Amino acid sequence: QVQLVESGGGLVQAGGSLRLSCAASKGILRSYIMGWFRQAPGKEREFVGGISRNGDIADYVDSVKGRFTISRDNANNLVYLQMNNLKAEDTAVYYCSASSLLWIERDPRRFGSWGQGTQVTVSS
Repeated sequence: QVQLVESGGGLVQAGGSLRLSCAASKGILRSYIMGWFRQAPGKEREFVGGISRNGDIADYVDSVKGRFTISRDNANNLVYLQMNNLKAEDTAVYYCSASSLLWIERDPRRFGSWGQGTQVTVSS
């Protein structure tokens, strides 16, 4: 297990941007695929975006494609989620997670490490 801490959430107007950060307790270079998930009240936790171990491949849920970008800085044990053109529907608690699997995974049940979450609220 790797300890993860998310930050960067907040209240933003629709159309605005936020940059979420995830700090890991140990090195992640070629060790973990990383994913961002979100959970809105009354809904299941859903996959938002994932990134391969070396950062060369990214995957996104259709609803955020073209608006969100996931990136990683393995040397500094950081993962980011840049969120642009935010919509009210993006309001949720956002979680960073890590998996020891070799390729990007969308199922949250396959991720073994989770951060505490950071709240993103988009007002319309």
